[in-house]
Amino acid sequence: MEIELPYGKGVLKLRTDIKHINVVISKSKSPVENLKGELVKSLESPIGSPSLNKLCRRAKRVIVLIPDKTRAFPSKLILPSVLKLIKNSNPTTQVDILIATGLHKPHTKEEVLELVGKEIYENYEVISHDAENEESLIDTGKKTSFGTPVVFNRKVIEANVVVGLGLIEPHFFAGYSGGRKSILPGVAGKVAIYMNHSYKMIAHPNARYGVLKGNPIHEDMVEFMKLSKLDFIVNVTIGKKKEVTEVFCGDPIEAHLAGVRFLEEYVKVRVKELADIVITTNGGYPLDRNLYQAVKGMATAELVVKERGVIIIAAECIDGLGGHEEFYNLFMGVKSPDEVLERIKKLEPIKDQWEAQILAKILKKARVIVVSKMEQSIIEDMLMTPASTIDEALEEALKLAKRKEADVRLTVIPEGPYVIPEIASS
Repeated sequence: MEIELPYGKGVLKLRTDIKHINVVISKSKSPVENLKGELVKSLESPIGSPSLNKLCRRAKRVIVLIPDKTRAFPSKLILPSVLKLIKNSNPTTQVDILIATGLHKPHTKEEVLELVGKEIYENYEVISHDAENEESLIDTGKKTSFGTPVVFNRKVIEANVVVGLGLIEPHFFAGYSGGRKSILPGVAGKVAIYMNHSYKMIAHPNARYGVLKGNPIHEDMVEFMKLSKLDFIVNVTIGKKKEVTEVFCGDPIEAHLAGVRFLEEYVKVRVKELADIVITTNGGYPLDRNLYQAVKGMATAELVVKERGVIIIAAECIDGLGGHEEFYNLFMGVKSPDEVLERIKKLEPIKDQWEAQILAKILKKARVIVVSKMEQSIIEDMLMTPASTIDEALEEALKLAKRKEADVRLTVIPEGPYVIPEIASS
């Protein structure tokens, strides 16, 4: 059998004669044929909200929030239509674009150009949110019921209308991305992100893929959004080849939930049994740009791997750690995942502790082999095993799992974090 695994902007080919193999893929959904037309239609007849045209008609300042470079959101396809509609509704409106980076690194000029294109870059102010720049933030003095301080980018509160663009996809601790995530963590201050992503919140059993009800991280994000400002969202879902499959515009809660209901019909896939070895990816470029993001693919694999099993993740990681040195530092010098967890509990809040916490939790259950362009020593320092090729990784996995090809149970998840595998008996 030959299976293609998304890797960077290309694919790796897995060839195997293993008999007990289960390939988990999402249900097919056709892409939107006329994306521009569908987008305009959705903007004019949104879900649970006045049209964007009506909202912006008297607005002096509009801020448009867009996902950062690690997301597969098609900014170059969606953003021009949104900006055109805003300008047509009120030609005198000042429109700025804020990249909702959360705690990710601010973008370079080249990265902004890749994200939005030359025309938009030259005609609009495009700024990267910096969660650690206190001068750019406003502290409202309010807190959510979870204790999260409502601190966010002051450009948001200064605008008459705030429009959030985003991608609705499975998320490993917020349930699903999109909607409220444009605000928290998108343009929130670091103190707010630390609280929302605290050890206690991440450890909650409902803070996982595909769960919104009873998920404290999601509920905190919604409260935070209501106490700050987000007037309208333009969210999309995408298919296996990153094409837009549906558009959801309107009220940040109602439109987002409509998108979630649509998405979960084809990303939740039943799986018969746990596997000795799970091979997955981080969905290819741009999500597999760094090792920090690659934890998402590992978390997907953890859902269907046996205790003491093996996870293989193929993630190119052209940006290495992607500026997330704190994530790496939490593993420096430790000999077990438990040491990482104890370090986080003792020292929090620490930047990127949530990613380290989730990785440590995965490593308590299974061994992880990483096929990437990362420095092998970094992967080893983080208690994982590096491999140069997928064949090398599978050979090593068979040794670690103490299984022969004839009796090993192998599950392959080519789409990585874009699908939610569920054990049928659960």
